[in-house]
Amino acid sequence: MKPTTLRVTAILTGYLSLAIASPAQLSDKCYYDPLPNIPASTANRTIPWGEPTITFANGTTCCSSLDQVRTELDAIDAQLLQVLSQRAAYVAEATRFKATLDSVDVPSRDQQVIQGAIEGAPAVHLPQIIAKIVYEGILNASIYFEDCIVRPFFFVCNGVLSDKNTV
Repeated sequence: MKPTTLRVTAILTGYLSLAIASPAQLSDKCYYDPLPNIPASTANRTIPWGEPTITFANGTTCCSSLDQVRTELDAIDAQLLQVLSQRAAYVAEATRFKATLDSVDVPSRDQQVIQGAIEGAPAVHLPQIIAKIVYEGILNASIYFEDCIVRPFFFVCNGVLSDKNTV
């Protein structure tokens, strides 16, 4: 099983009891890595439950329906795609400065970027686990993308371009 699967399994089966923690304390802990082990709930809750957690500058709150939440998430997803497109353009630009195939993936740099995301997450009220997993995914995809750009160039420049060497 993957570590993420193990963590989810641990959360769902509730290896440790945090019954003494208030819901607010528990939700605060959900913003840091590692996540607390939370026992499975047997309670039935009304839908919607809890109070709105997003307050806009004009004092109104979000959200009055699941459809409203999904509409906002769709808008944010469109923004994320735009930012990821810009990031990919810079990744492609970085390939111009890579002298060897080995310089495509620099694990120490990857770790520095991931750690920076984890450390910066609380300042923007982002759960650290989300920052960690998202940045791991972004960097892994970027490495494949960068390799795809660089590999054919190195094979052409070295005069060894063949079907088995193409991406």
